[in-house]
Amino acid sequence: MPLKPRALRQGDAIRVIAPSSPVEAEKLEQGIAELERLGYTVKRDSRVQSREGYFAGSVADRVKEFLAAIGEPETRAVICARGGYGSNYLLDELLGEIDYVKEISPPKMLIGYSDVTSLQVFLWEKCGWVTFYGPMVAAGFDAGENLTRGYDRASFEQATSTTSSGWTAKLEGETLVRGTAEGPVLGGCLTLILSTLGTPWAINSKGAILALEDRGMKPWQVDRALMHLKQAGKLDRVAGLLFGDFPECEGPAGSATVRDVISRVTRKFDVPVVWNVPFGHTERPMLTIPLGVRARLTANASPTLEFLEAACTDG
Repeated sequence: MPLKPRALRQGDAIRVIAPSSPVEAEKLEQGIAELERLGYTVKRDSRVQSREGYFAGSVADRVKEFLAAIGEPETRAVICARGGYGSNYLLDELLGEIDYVKEISPPKMLIGYSDVTSLQVFLWEKCGWVTFYGPMVAAGFDAGENLTRGYDRASFEQATSTTSSGWTAKLEGETLVRGTAEGPVLGGCLTLILSTLGTPWAINSKGAILALEDRGMKPWQVDRALMHLKQAGKLDRVAGLLFGDFPECEGPAGSATVRDVISRVTRKFDVPVVWNVPFGHTERPMLTIPLGVRARLTANASPTLEFLEAACTDG
């Protein structure tokens, strides 16, 4: 049974954290201004702009910040400042605090993408938390509503505020394999999903609509990653597959594209497949996708993802 957070309303307080890489001050301020424009109260400590090499501070500080944020009673949501790299360092420590995390009820709303995938998979597999794969303060909100490299406001508000029913997202993608499938939506950044294999929080994709995206990979690297997931048994029993638009993933002129790779590898699974969906790393306004919520994928000329239940509670 998925554990859902309380819905986010205008006037609610949001906590900003930096569990991965350092954040640029200008983008941070732009993103905070946008969240305040939407009617939220934004809380952040000076630690958010910490820097230790390519991490946003020490592991101890980032773990402490994360635990404090998810346990903070006066805030409704935790939104990550940005991705980059480093959330995986928190997981060993969080495993030791798992009883504390499980006691938090209802769970805190966690929003982010890219490197935040590590935290999202961990919280789903170890605690059953519904999380939200969507815009971050300095990677989405900073660019603005419905703009290039910005965020899709309608899906953000539907995902984080709807409590009485499900809702439908137009995927604005291309169907590679037609069909209909139902299951919980899971996934995130392909590289980070791959890195869960062999860990105590390895993703269980059986029966799921698996959503995968990434950036900066060559087509053969996407091929290798998908084959790794296949050989690890993570693609054989999925209900359906969603793929992002994989920016900055071009190979040499005349070589196979990421679309070619996805089409070739996934046609063997006889499940609906949609690619070029604007979630995660994308130049288009980014969709917000709840992870852990049951949905229906309809892969046709105008593919949609219908969430069959709300991702939040009135709490």
